[in-house]
Amino acid sequence: MSDIEEEYDEQAEEEEQEEEEAEQEVEEEYGGEEERPKPKPMVPQLAPPKIPEGERVDFDDIHRKRMEKDLLELQTLIDVHFDQRKKDEEELISLKERIREKRGEERRGEERRGEERRGEERRGEETMTQWGDRGLSDDHVSGHS
Repeated sequence: MSDIEEEYDEQAEEEEQEEEEAEQEVEEEYGGEEERPKPKPMVPQLAPPKIPEGERVDFDDIHRKRMEKDLLELQTLIDVHFDQRKKDEEELISLKERIREKRGEERRGEERRGEERRGEERRGEETMTQWGDRGLSDDHVSGHS
């Protein structure tokens, strides 16, 4: 392997380490398992590889490695996007379910209150009919004996 290829590989390894360290720092900062917004993947600016004087350079190899790295980065971004989309979809479904349950509880509560009101009205009517059935005169109601 030439010096250029070694230097390119070293740069790639350093970038991967920096990305991993940044992810670990974010995890520590947010407390690990808690739900949090995903940090956007950091893409450090690459310094162009140094080309030594007089040495033959395989630009096709450099281009191929760069394309592989770009493809890997793109696949990672796609995976992160679809993972986030899946989580968002699951959260949306759970929120819709909670809304449905809450509306059902409210409907049942309203029905219960309506039944209680109708029951109170019936009891009130029964009480009034009982007073009328006893045959109490106006004298008894007004307090005259």
